[in-house]
Amino acid sequence: MADVNDRLEASIRITEDAATVAMSHFRSPLEIETKSDESPVTAADKATEQAIRDGIAHHFQGEAIFGEEFGMTGDGDDCWIVDPIDGTRSFIAGYPMFGMLLGYLSGGAAQLGVIRMPALAEVYAGAIGHGASCNGQPIHVSDCDALDTARLFINEADKLAAQEAQAFGRLTHAGQLRRMGADCYPHALVAAGYADAVVDFDLQPYDYLPVSAVVRSAGGVMTDWQGNALTMASDGRVVSAATPALHAELLALLNP
Repeated sequence: MADVNDRLEASIRITEDAATVAMSHFRSPLEIETKSDESPVTAADKATEQAIRDGIAHHFQGEAIFGEEFGMTGDGDDCWIVDPIDGTRSFIAGYPMFGMLLGYLSGGAAQLGVIRMPALAEVYAGAIGHGASCNGQPIHVSDCDALDTARLFINEADKLAAQEAQAFGRLTHAGQLRRMGADCYPHALVAAGYADAVVDFDLQPYDYLPVSAVVRSAGGVMTDWQGNALTMASDGRVVSAATPALHAELLALLNP
């Protein structure tokens, strides 16, 4: 069995190779399909996931993989988890804030994660108990412990406003600085100490599990809206925060 550092280093290389596939399609004509959940998918999503799968198979032959586009191959609580293009709508629009997510689960829990931003030439990586980095340099969350001084990202604002109107209303008055966002990058900014918290909504396991490993490895907290650890069965409502005190304030705001 490969150790966690071997897996993390391989994950960085695998996503680096796959990023060339994604970038070969970026800002090029794309045929867009609509999946059953009404989310878009393109040839770039599928080709990028296949490149990641090929990389995993090369380094870790026979290990289980769960991906957004091709589902589960193999079985067990120990598996790789892949979101080839996190932010397909951004990708389609030529907006460079899409990411690439790769994680490894052991016993169903996220052990390591990589957030690669191909158009920004940034890669955030972390493994539980081993710290986190951006482009090879150590990163750590901020020391912000109060919501009224926090730099807060509110992700998926349109869905939040429609489906969790009261919580969204409270969030729009929270924090010292607020930004509306989407997808993985705001969570990476929390891991790097540039932002302090993210409230997110309507995510799938491949959206939040790789990210959670990076945030937690950088010293942060990432749970569901009730404060529970994130698993494959979580409901897709998540909170990332730099400190336990800030996290607790956000949970209190979301669950008055």
